[in-house]
This record gives sequence, C-alpha cells and structure tokens, in this order.
Amino acid sequence: MEDEGLERLAESLGIVVRPEEAALLGRFERLLLAANREVNLTRIVDHREVLVKHFLDSLTFFLAVKTAQGARVVDVGSGGGLPGIPIKVHRPDLSVTLVESSRKKCAFLREATLELDIRGIEVLEGRAEDLGRQPACRETFDVAVARAVAHLAVLAEICLPLVRVGGTMLAMKGGEGGEEAAEAAEAMATAGGRAARTLRVSLPEGAGERALVVIEKVAPTPGKLPRKAGIPQKRPIGLPAGPRREPDPER
Repeated sequence: MEDEGLERLAESLGIVVRPEEAALLGRFERLLLAANREVNLTRIVDHREVLVKHFLDSLTFFLAVKTAQGARVVDVGSGGGLPGIPIKVHRPDLSVTLVESSRKKCAFLREATLELDIRGIEVLEGRAEDLGRQPACRETFDVAVARAVAHLAVLAEICLPLVRVGGTMLAMKGGEGGEEAAEAAEAMATAGGRAARTLRVSLPEGAGERALVVIEKVAPTPGKLPRKAGIPQKRPIGLPAGPRREPDPER
C-alpha cells in the first residue's frame, strides 16, 4: 500500500494523517480484503477506492464531531469495522465499541483488532435495539456513529438510546442523506434528540458527496425505546410508508 497516498488524500479535506496511521490502515486493508473472500464485508476491493471510499470517508467523522480526550464512541452496524477502526487508529485515546449483529463479521473484527494490536476497542455481537435496553450500554456513550446502515428515522431510534444526554449522534449518509433530517424530525425528538447541523463533504477523485448529519442528545430516551429488534425498520417513527431510501454510501 502507498502509505503517503492516504496522507495526501486526507490533507485535501484538512485531516492530518500520520505515517504510522496510514501504515496501520494499510495492514487493516490487507486483512479486510483477505477476509472478504470468505465473508461478505465490502463490495469495494480496489485499493484506491478503499483509501477514499472507506478510510477517508470514515475519517470525515472528525470534520463533524469534536471528541474529548478518552471519549466513548460506539459504531453501530460496524460491518467490516468501518468507520470504527479508522476512527480508533486516528485517535488512539478514544474508547471505541463496534456493534455488529453478524457472528462472522464479529469474528473478523476481533481477529483484526488482535492482529493489529489495537487496544481500547471492544466488539459487541448483537442488535443495537437490544443493547440499547441494557443498563451497561444505555445512555453511556459520548458519540454514536452509523455509516450506511438505515434511514435516519430508524437510526435515531436505535442509536440515540446509547448516547448520554449532552452527547452526539452522527449519521454518515450519501449526498441525498441530508434531506432525511426533516423526515426523521419526529423520530429524533421522540428519542431525545435534536438535529444540530448537516455538513456536506465532497470526497476527492470524484468519489461522491456525503452528508454528515449531527444530532444532539438533549433529553433522556423514553423507556419504551428502542422497540424490539426489527420493529424500527418495519415501522419507523414518523414515516407511515417506511424508509424512503436505501442506505447510500458504498459499503
């Protein structure tokens, strides 16, 4: 992997990537693509696209969210470890939890973090809806992030219960994703959130537009939320016909 390639790409967005970060993400790329032959982790296998559409896209997290030293971050629907692993590599001080419902993907995440010797990262197998009702997880995280997982109305219900009051939820959406904020207003408010801002980012090399939707947790999530696993997706709050778009950033 051309380590300096990621450094130059990140610089174009005002993100400083150190050589050791790029090298570690290079090792992660090799693990990701090797495991992808056996487990469906990503559709993106071209090296340059991995740099831009996975790693750099993940690092745009830091353009939208300011995190204190040692903050707790939960990556909901982590899949192959994106954006959680690049976030942790860029900010080793953060405590990062990867939430993933697939057993095979969780096995990969545990093996990868062990192989890369990444400390302070946890992998939880399960649905966010279930974890959000557990005292050990409920309203304990400073930031919840979800990338290409579901409609914002669904994300609000499954992510905000994990975030402490005063914390932040970040939905990393495609170019049209910012429009979902209006559609998801009722779901956000019901779960204790409020839309703060939407940051639009153009990825380099024509890789597409992104909308980073920042939601503030302004009140405790009512005990009735989240509903049982699968219900938020089938009957999103405030969306009578269900989600209107599929997740759009490329996996």
